[in-house]
Parts: sequence; structure tokens; C-alpha cells
Amino acid sequence: MISIRIQHLTKRFGPVTALHGLDLEIAPGELFFLLGPSGCGKTTLLRCLAGFYIPDAGTVFFGDEDVTRLAPHKRNTGMMFQSYALWPHLSVAENVAFGLEERKVAKDEIRRRVGEALESVRMGAYGERKPNQLSGGQQQRVALARALVIRPRCLLLDEPLSNLDAKLRLEMRTEIRRVCQEFKLTTVYVTHDQKEALSISDRMAIMDGGRIRQVGTPREVYRRPGCKLVANFIGETDFLEGKLVSAGGGCAVVDTALGRFEGVMGDATATPAVGAAVTLSVRPESWVLGRAAPARNGVKGRIGGCVYLGEAAQYDFVAAGGVALKIVELNPRFVDQSGRGELFASAEPEDVVVLTE
Repeated sequence: MISIRIQHLTKRFGPVTALHGLDLEIAPGELFFLLGPSGCGKTTLLRCLAGFYIPDAGTVFFGDEDVTRLAPHKRNTGMMFQSYALWPHLSVAENVAFGLEERKVAKDEIRRRVGEALESVRMGAYGERKPNQLSGGQQQRVALARALVIRPRCLLLDEPLSNLDAKLRLEMRTEIRRVCQEFKLTTVYVTHDQKEALSISDRMAIMDGGRIRQVGTPREVYRRPGCKLVANFIGETDFLEGKLVSAGGGCAVVDTALGRFEGVMGDATATPAVGAAVTLSVRPESWVLGRAAPARNGVKGRIGGCVYLGEAAQYDFVAAGGVALKIVELNPRFVDQSGRGELFASAEPEDVVVLTE
């Protein structure tokens, strides 16, 4: 296992700066995700780690080794592409063996390691088949085996599940997590799929415009987004604009058009002045519906529409002044209350995140 350390990394393409002086450290054995909207720089960063792009400034370390300008084949990284990039004229075993043959590994050793790699991804019985005889999920496993067989120092995955259907994506999330843990691989995984990142990552970085906006565990990023962009990108949320009444100890009081709210600061280091404009972020599942007025953080309104999903219901909650809130209720009780009178929605202070940007 190795750590990956990025210092002041900058990459330009002509007049466009794709990465702006990034600093990031990934721990040995960590499954680390890079997320963000299209064009945010996540794939560019991954390609800098692989050696396909040479940065204009900054350094990349694998452990204590500076690999910034090292050729891709000398970095000993396993790369898995979105398209899988399997040779159609080669068998599964031959595809997996390709990297070892390029490294001049002995034939007996190649045969043994290819067999082990295919067994590790549960494809041991498919070695003689051609890629066009496999399902999408099986091709994905072969591409993963090919990346693993060279015994890489780290594994780099570029949206590996985007070509699979929803059921296969769920299956392969667990499989990738299992393989990374079994091989004790430091892994960097690029995706735009938030559910993938939330379900299997150890930590993640949210990127935008070539900059890292927030780094943390899935729970930290989801529960305590540091800015509106992160809150909006990871999951759904209700935003309420307001003015700061007081702040201290990581907590804050904010006045909004729907009343006064107590909450927690998304960025614990932020020190906004009293009266500063701030935004509240409340996840739809954090609201609680009831008929009695709550003691704090309450909003009066009515259900304007409902989508019933069995275990949950999604409500359009219309508050004062026509402000619409998205509310998700598990084990729903108010499905038949659309337009039938006033209700109250409330949220605990720990679920009301105060954002300064």
C-alpha cells in the first residue's frame, strides 16, 4: 500500500486552466472518490496520476517517490477505463495477460497470475471466451482483472460502472469494494454518481472548476456540506436564504422568510458577521411533519402534492409566501393530506446547515 500526495498541482490546456494548484493526500489503502459536474477536472487529475498528462506545475508523490514526470508504464498503476478497452480479437485470458507480456514476465508466471486475477473477480471459468461473448458486467470484471494482474501500486478507475444497467451497478459497487480491500489497494475512483461514492468510498473530494471544494467521509460531506455547490451536488436539499442573528461554537441562529432557525455551521472555520447573508441547507428527509406547532425550527404550510413510494413519500410542501419545500417521509402517515389543511414541518438544529458561500 502507498499513499498518494499531490502538491500545488496545476494543469493547463492552452488558455484554459483545468486544475488550479491542487493539494490533496490519499492514505495508504484508501478508496478515494473524485466527484463533480462535467468539466470540473476530475478526469484530468486522474490522468495526471496515471502519467498520461504532465502537469504544468506542482508534484505528485507515490509514497516518498516523486512520479510527476515519470512515464505511465514506469508508475506501475492499474488503470480501468470507462470503455473497458478490451482487445476484441483476444480471449479473456489473453486480454488479462497483455500487461504482463509487455513486462516480459515468464510464461508460467503469466499463466499463474492470470488465473489468480480471474478467480479474484469470479471469472475463472471464462478465460477462453472473447469479449463479445460476455455481458457488460463480465467485461467490467475482466477489465478489473487486467488492472489487478500487474500487481499495481495503486488502482485508478475512470467511471468504470457508467456503461452498466442499474442492477449491475449495484452488484459491481460491492465487488469493487471487496477487491480493493482484498488486495489492499490505494484506489482513486472518478465518478459523477453520488450513490456510488456515498455507498463505497472511504473519503471523497468534490471538485468544481478545477478546484477541490471539500474533502471528507461520505457522512461528513452529506451531513455537513461546506458550501451550496457541495450541498446541491451531493443529494437533494432545500435552500432557505436568511440573515445571521448570532453564531458561536459551531452553531448559529438565522432569520429567514419562514421564521427563525437554529442550525450548525457547514464550515466550522467560517466567521460571518452578524447580519451577513447566509443560506440554510436542510435535507428533505430531515423534515418531520406534524399537526402541532413545534417549539423551534418550524414551518407552517400544506401538502401541495405527493408521490407515494411505499416505504416513503415525497411531498411538495407549500409554506408561507408560496415557498416550496421538498420533504421525504419514511413510513408515511400524511399521504392522503394533500390540500386538506395546515401542517407543520420541523427540523432539528443538527440537520439545519448554515452555509456562507
